[in-house]
Amino acid sequence: MPDCVVCPEDIKNPKPSPETSYATGTSSPAAKKILSENGTTNLLMKSIDETSKHLEKLTAQDQLKWAYEKFDERFVLTTSFGIQSAVLLHMTVALKSRKKPKVIWIDTGYLPQETYNYAEELTKLFELDLYVAQSSISPARMEAIYGKLWETGELTDLNKYHQIRKIEPLENALSELDALCWASGVRKGQTKNRESMSHIDYIRDRLTLRPLLNWTKKDIFYYMENNNLPQHPLFEKGYSTVGDWHSSVAEDNNSKGRSTRFGGVSEECGIHVDENNFLGEGI
Repeated sequence: MPDCVVCPEDIKNPKPSPETSYATGTSSPAAKKILSENGTTNLLMKSIDETSKHLEKLTAQDQLKWAYEKFDERFVLTTSFGIQSAVLLHMTVALKSRKKPKVIWIDTGYLPQETYNYAEELTKLFELDLYVAQSSISPARMEAIYGKLWETGELTDLNKYHQIRKIEPLENALSELDALCWASGVRKGQTKNRESMSHIDYIRDRLTLRPLLNWTKKDIFYYMENNNLPQHPLFEKGYSTVGDWHSSVAEDNNSKGRSTRFGGVSEECGIHVDENNFLGEGI
């Protein structure tokens, strides 16, 4: 393995920072200052690009294997139990590592019944070590205080909703599990923002791995077919992506892919994007 590849010792006691750049693998001046005080900034930032180039040559499953070997129990998987979620979960189980990694699921409290049923099915099928991340504020209380934030059509309200129900629960889970690196199933073809992503990036003082980054919708479909994996119930009803029940619709002639999410106001929920962009514009 090349010396430039990021190692666990390159990141010490990560603390979430709201000023870290998500999509590019770089940090804001404030975040760099925090890291430089730990003596890790230059090595880590230089290593990211080299590591990403290395990972791009590996299969998705070998990228997962690399992460397990590098970070051991401090590597976790994230899942939405969405349309393509079975792929990454199946790859993880197929590795047959000595200890199953934690799988973080962000339960917003607003998922469709089909997703909750699908989550139960996949959790049992793959015998997942599941960590359910939820907001500290209940849906009822949030609505009482802020109203139904997803109904206003205002980007600032949608961003607040995502911050409360998705971003904060994820960050709390990663901190509680002491994670150094977390993997997700994002793909370049999903949104314009994701086209510029790399296989590994530095987000909120942690590494995020994207094993499926170069996969297409066809790759996902045939992997599931070839491995006899169960489809999300809403796939057969025309959904190519699914999130909360109030912000997901089936594809039609006017909208496809991520444009079917969030009423067309945004294609991102903030988990995978630069926070500065998210707070200004919006899994």
